[in-house]
Amino acid sequence: MDPLASVVALLRPRPAVAKVVEAGGRWRVERSGMASPFYAAIVEGRARLSVKGRAPLMLDAGDFVLIPDLDSFSMESDLPPPPGASRVPLETGPGRVRVGPEGAPVEMRALVGHCRFATVDRALLLSLLPEVIHVPGQERLMALVPVIHDETRSDRPARLMILERLLEVMMIEALRSGPGPTRPPGLLRGLADPRLIAALHRIHSGAASGLTVAGLAREAGLSRSTFFERFRTALGCAPMEYAATWRMAVARDLLLRGGLTNAEIAHRVGYGSASAFGMAFARHQGMSPGAFVARHAGEEEEALSRP
Repeated sequence: MDPLASVVALLRPRPAVAKVVEAGGRWRVERSGMASPFYAAIVEGRARLSVKGRAPLMLDAGDFVLIPDLDSFSMESDLPPPPGASRVPLETGPGRVRVGPEGAPVEMRALVGHCRFATVDRALLLSLLPEVIHVPGQERLMALVPVIHDETRSDRPARLMILERLLEVMMIEALRSGPGPTRPPGLLRGLADPRLIAALHRIHSGAASGLTVAGLAREAGLSRSTFFERFRTALGCAPMEYAATWRMAVARDLLLRGGLTNAEIAHRVGYGSASAFGMAFARHQGMSPGAFVARHAGEEEEALSRP
């Protein structure tokens, strides 16, 4: 499977909240303790987005921002409100809120949403992605977000399935729209290197057995030492470390989905036998595949059933 698509598929984004935010005058909105993915598309006007530990980001009309793992943030007008001003949004209708002084004309309008990831490997998978994705002037994204919001408010058949697919498409579109070579070490930076793409596809493929650094270097058309250093610089870890981590993420997902034997899972993730897979899993996870399922099965069911 395509590396980026496979990561998003394992994350399994699920819909949560989608709303229209309108603001006027001098305003600010703050949220904390969220621990969820966040996205916003600025339809009109501009807003300053501040996330703890990062420089404020000015968003203009046509800008899209995705934060895969957000705990707290604030959004405010270009000129911040005075101390003591209300920061509580006023709900003006289903899925629509208003912020700023009462009576001030609307100067900023944004489509804002939160989702969640129904996977026990959330932290591991998010470590492969940028902390903030800012995409200015991307018409495809700006056209996609209103469709998500319309589907969120609807009660049409297959609504949940449609929303899940739309969120996957939105995430992939946002992740592949940014300048990969300037990203911090991670999957997107690796995919921006033409010499590493074939090796990453090989690692993420369903039949990724018999992997070696020498074999991956041949896929990249590089010497073993050059490939090793280039991969480690781009991805932030050694090739076989990345491959083992990815195999285990896929294995954990297959175990919790159920329906496959350990031998079948071993074949899917590139191990020659169930015993070889079991030993590798225990070494990496600190417990057997069966113990892992017993510990996390309830957690996975809850994540999948949560609205």
